[in-house]
Amino acid sequence: MNHASAPDWIGLRSPPVATRFALLGVVFAIVLMLDGPGAASSGITTRGLYGTLAVGFLANLLVEPLRRRANHSNALAAVPFCMDLGIVTALVHFSGRSESIFVFLYALVVVYGATVFERRLALLGALLAATAYAGVLLEDHWIHWFGGDRGDPSLLPALFARAGVNAGGLLLVAFLASALSGELHRAGRALDESNRDLGQLRRLHVRIVESLTSGLLTTDLQHTVTSFNAEAERITGISGEQALGRPLEELIPGAEVLLREDRGVAGRTARERLAFRRPGGENLHLGLAASILKDAESVGSGHVLIFQNVTHVVEMEQELRRSERLAGVGQLAAHIAHEVRNPLAAMSGAIQMMSADSMQGGPAPETSGEEQQRLMGIVLREIDRLNVLITDFLQFARPTPIKPETIALQTVVREILDVFGSGESGRVRVVEEIDPDLAIRADAGQLRQMFWNLIRNADQAMPDGGRLTITGKPRDPSSQEGSSKNRSEEREEGDVWAEILVSDTGSGISPDVIERVFDPFFTTKDEGTGLGLAAVHHIVHTNEGRLQVESAAGFGTIFRIRLPRVEGT
Repeated sequence: MNHASAPDWIGLRSPPVATRFALLGVVFAIVLMLDGPGAASSGITTRGLYGTLAVGFLANLLVEPLRRRANHSNALAAVPFCMDLGIVTALVHFSGRSESIFVFLYALVVVYGATVFERRLALLGALLAATAYAGVLLEDHWIHWFGGDRGDPSLLPALFARAGVNAGGLLLVAFLASALSGELHRAGRALDESNRDLGQLRRLHVRIVESLTSGLLTTDLQHTVTSFNAEAERITGISGEQALGRPLEELIPGAEVLLREDRGVAGRTARERLAFRRPGGENLHLGLAASILKDAESVGSGHVLIFQNVTHVVEMEQELRRSERLAGVGQLAAHIAHEVRNPLAAMSGAIQMMSADSMQGGPAPETSGEEQQRLMGIVLREIDRLNVLITDFLQFARPTPIKPETIALQTVVREILDVFGSGESGRVRVVEEIDPDLAIRADAGQLRQMFWNLIRNADQAMPDGGRLTITGKPRDPSSQEGSSKNRSEEREEGDVWAEILVSDTGSGISPDVIERVFDPFFTTKDEGTGLGLAAVHHIVHTNEGRLQVESAAGFGTIFRIRLPRVEGT
């Protein structure tokens, strides 16, 4: 591993010029103390120290540009290293050699070399420093040797020992500093990679958020907007600067209800569609979805709201509903024409026969009277049949606005059962099990018609007798079995229900028929119009309820109705 490729952020990599001058300043202060009055100056050449410091200051100024480039080349790094080593050796030489207090500077030079060179070169630099120090220690002996005077040979072992210990220490310092520098380099490289990856993720996040074709905003736990993407600005006509820091309800009225805690049970995403008016006056429809924003510890720290302009979808739905209504009117007209034709034919035939008898004098008076009575009965029966048909049709098709009110469910059911019981033959046993305190919010007239149609349908399903059971009980969201929801349970989790079951022990409904029981004019009965259950379905949904049918051939039928319950009942 070549340390010269390490990033510039490593502090020891290339000490700033100010740091180097500060170190030279400390050395200068020490020299001043050594040159002061009363200071021991044996073997110290202050003039040489001052000259060395002057050279050091000047050399650092001249070599600083080269030092900046030394991070990328061992050859360039060797120049300032050798310069530092020479300056330290000169300081040791002029400050007493073996007694010098500047010997510690060799360790700093070796540490510096370990940070700019690879390990082998750092150890080589330590050997050079040890050699330079040994040369200073043995300087007097070398002078005497070349001068012909061998000096005191008894001092050589001690000097060699000191040089060897110093060399070992410098090599150890170089090894440890090189290892530390390597670890710093690896940590720095890992940090650089992490910072680079984090930067890429941050840029990717920004690009994703800004590229979304949906508006996206986030809020804190107090529902104050904390971010607002470009598509949100385009949809709402509100700039991000205007949106940040404002309450969500001020920006998108009605959206705050999505952030209620009870709208996100079990991690569900709350959804809503609401009308929105842009600052310019344009009316839109927004489709919104909200979820909890969690921090790194998976603790809720706010909310995320995603929304789209679904105005064109709403317009398409309205147009589709208009088309469906027109198609439904055509189908209803065809069915009514078919249903009316048979009674009219029977009435026409009876009236023609009565008219013929009258014109031809007719048979005997007693026979003529009985025949006319029979024919008149046919006319009256078919008139009643037409009346039932038109009544059921109007109940199904007439779009009268509902008038919801608080209704005691048990009272309404008992009223309808009283009317039903007054005309029954006793073949159907009625069981009513409704919580007496249960109250619902619905249109009273439509609710009575719903129960009457269901009870009449159950009675017709039991021609040989049976049992009709009507139960009613409150149902809270927490009491729903299981986690799966079908279409009859798509009401928001925060709402409460009154669940009503109308069950019979009749012949039941086969699987191939059960999906069509709520279709207008679909019936399996000879005398039925096919509008009773269609009207029930219309009434339940008009009153914001849900309707299910459960049945099997031979096992009876259960109609499960859920209507909004009044809180506290």
